[in-house]
Amino acid sequence: MDFIEKLYSLSKKVQQVSTNLLTEEATKNALVMPFLHSVLGYDVFDPSEVIPEFTADTGTKKGEKVDYALMKNGDVQILIECKKFGEVLCSKHASQLYRYFSVTNARIAILTNGSQYEFYTDLDAPNKMDEKPFLVLDLQNIDEHIVPEIKKLTKSTFDVDSVVDAAGELKYLNQIKKILSEQFKEPEEDLVRFFASRAYDGVLTVKVKSQFTDITKKALKQFLNDSVNDRLKSAMGNEVNKEAEILETDKDIFNDEETPKIITTDEEIEGFNVVKAILRQKVDVSRIFARDTQSYFGVLLDDNNRKPLCRLHFNTKQKYIGFLDKDKKETRYPIESIDEIFKLSEKLLETIAIYETVDA
Repeated sequence: MDFIEKLYSLSKKVQQVSTNLLTEEATKNALVMPFLHSVLGYDVFDPSEVIPEFTADTGTKKGEKVDYALMKNGDVQILIECKKFGEVLCSKHASQLYRYFSVTNARIAILTNGSQYEFYTDLDAPNKMDEKPFLVLDLQNIDEHIVPEIKKLTKSTFDVDSVVDAAGELKYLNQIKKILSEQFKEPEEDLVRFFASRAYDGVLTVKVKSQFTDITKKALKQFLNDSVNDRLKSAMGNEVNKEAEILETDKDIFNDEETPKIITTDEEIEGFNVVKAILRQKVDVSRIFARDTQSYFGVLLDDNNRKPLCRLHFNTKQKYIGFLDKDKKETRYPIESIDEIFKLSEKLLETIAIYETVDA
């Protein structure tokens, strides 16, 4: 498996074992140790590489332990503090990491609950752990943009200077992305004034400012949706010749007089990404394509209409994921949330196995 496949494999395991992770020790055994071993490449049973219950006296605090210390050439490189799965990570959980950071050679610290991993360094002051992480990994919602940065922490490629150099940009990049997310949900007055002053020629009265608050919020959301739709359509290859092929395939949906307006929703995009995450265990994601229609969002193997993998029916109150048998008869499975697609992983993998067997 390549690096990202290892991440997705562990992500799948989180879904499988989460209900049984009732203690911190269970979390460490089921998720954290596999992350250290399978993802980062450390031998968790070799104390020259991984020291569990690492102890270092820190002033008045004697005998306190950090869950793991990752070693290289006899020096501590990374400190790791673990919490129980499902526990919300916060600054109080990192108190031991803060103390240990100043008395060891470690430049990287990790706070985790087995699913979420927060990565810290000392950008603000030397040998003093920052209050905010420079990188956050959520195994239940993997952001593929940060995968190359996580890979830099693996045993085979670990270079602390390279990681710390990249950490500065990552830290502020993540903070700006967080601010943008907040502004999209509830734009602040300064942002509203910024847009209003360029779009409105009159005086910005209290009434006008109130109106522009709602207008700005709608404009930001529509801009984001339009951008996502444009990128997805580009990825799906929605050129004129492909639209003609879709029309031919879906005669039960389209008519000859009018081409209906197809709107790809955020939920469909999220569902498509989940399907890709599951199927990448068997095939390269470059072989998985999407075809949006008026009544369902289709996922195909090799962009081939004869190889439907599933259909996402998200246009009604009750969501379904549909699978077609060899006679093209569809069976639909109701789901309450996008994450429930993971429960149908075996069905998806069985479907793709059929086409791969035939091709072989």
